[in-house]
Order: sequence, then structure tokens, then C-alpha cells
Amino acid sequence: MLNIFYGDMKEAVYNTAGYFKYDYEDEWIVDPFVKKMILDVDKSTVMDSGVIDSPVSGKIPPVGLSGGVKTLILVKFEKDKVFNASTCGDNCAKWLLEIAKEEDRTINLRHLMNFGKKPFKIRILNTDQIVHSMEELVPIAGEFV
Repeated sequence: MLNIFYGDMKEAVYNTAGYFKYDYEDEWIVDPFVKKMILDVDKSTVMDSGVIDSPVSGKIPPVGLSGGVKTLILVKFEKDKVFNASTCGDNCAKWLLEIAKEEDRTINLRHLMNFGKKPFKIRILNTDQIVHSMEELVPIAGEFV
């Protein structure tokens, strides 16, 4: 399940780009799930662990990926850390839910992310409530962001 803490969270990693730059591993980039995320969010194709073909920037290293994709990759592989997912746009929301289907993940948000119209299951840690739709999520999250 996806767990979200809204607002300031002392233990959260806020500089996800810096964390990614020094801690990502090559095998993360060539993971089939990660390749799908990169293609969907950044519209870029992974050539190998060190080269990604971006329609905007040409051939780039993994550190050249968008902040959203870098954060998604960290959420997927750094299971014991909490990352600031406000670096992600709404186009990352479905991937956060997908990552959390297999194993619980906790993220920190400082804005209201749109998780779409389909039903979902998210625990809001601020209130320990489980919500299943944006209609349920918005009034609770709105108290904290």
C-alpha cells in the first residue's frame, strides 16, 4: 500500500536529485519496470545502464532524467527511505501506486497529487486514514498542504 505523509517530514529525503546522483545503481536503470517508467514519464528509451535516448536532449546519462523519474526509481529501490515525491508530477502518480502494489512504500508530499479517477488504496499517515478515491483524499490532504 502507498503511505503518504503530507507536509514537513524530518526524516524525508528532500534533495532526491542529489541522492540519486550519488546512490543509484546501474542495474536499476535496466530493470524492465524502470524502463517502462522512463518511457512513459520522460518519453525516453533506455539504451543501456549508462545511456538513455531522450527526444528532447538526445543521449543522456541517468542523472539527466527528470526529477520525477529519479524519485520513482528511488522509491522503487530504496525501500527503507522516505522520499519527497513533490518532485513528481501527476504523471508519476500511477507509478507510485504500481510500486506500492507489491510492497508498502511511504512517500512525503507537500502538494496535492492527482491519483486519477480509478479506485486506489492509500493510507494518509497524518490521520491514519485509508482513502480509495480523490474525493476521499482531497479534504484530508487539504488540511496539511
